[in-house]
Amino acid sequence: MFDGRGMDADRPAESRRVREPPEAPSDDVLMSRIAGGDRGAARILMARNLPRILGLARRTLGDETEAEDVAQETFIRVWKAAPRWRSGEARVSTWMCRIAINLCYDRLRKRRDVLTGTLPERADEAPDQEAAMSRAETGDRIVDAMAKLPERQRQAIELVHFQEMSNIAAAELMQVSVEAMESLLARGRRKLKALLLGDAPDLMASFTGPDMANTV
Repeated sequence: MFDGRGMDADRPAESRRVREPPEAPSDDVLMSRIAGGDRGAARILMARNLPRILGLARRTLGDETEAEDVAQETFIRVWKAAPRWRSGEARVSTWMCRIAINLCYDRLRKRRDVLTGTLPERADEAPDQEAAMSRAETGDRIVDAMAKLPERQRQAIELVHFQEMSNIAAAELMQVSVEAMESLLARGRRKLKALLLGDAPDLMASFTGPDMANTV
């Protein structure tokens, strides 16, 4: 993916495979090397995290091309931010997922803007157009509500609901116990439910499904 300018966009994402050495360095070590311009370290970090980033973007956006664009932009930002990286402040993989999620949110907002800026010209097209605009508005309200959650609660919900991770996998990624993850999810869902129900009763169900909306 990285070429002389930083990224190689010509090869499809699934073909970008870099075999790690037997004793591959940690993500933090790789970040320090990337900060010094080590493109080999960047390739290893990319290969290690690309499947998770692509999976996140695919599930959030539902579009393969956009998912690859998000993955590429994520690694570009990692490359540029590497000199400012401070080991120990956050887990590299979690930070990268956060970058990807934010990029996905930006694309979802742009979709909403396109829909709301394209009004129907013919009456018989109105129902479909109105439905599309309603879906976009619902998604935007959910994004806005998510932004109001405390960081750790928001991250837990993003991993479990947007990335469809198990509680165990999400807990490992966030470096917390499964019990702590479940607590973050419960508190985050309660807060999110309060925010969404205060806006429109059907939004919580559209995000979590009717069963969860009635139980959290």
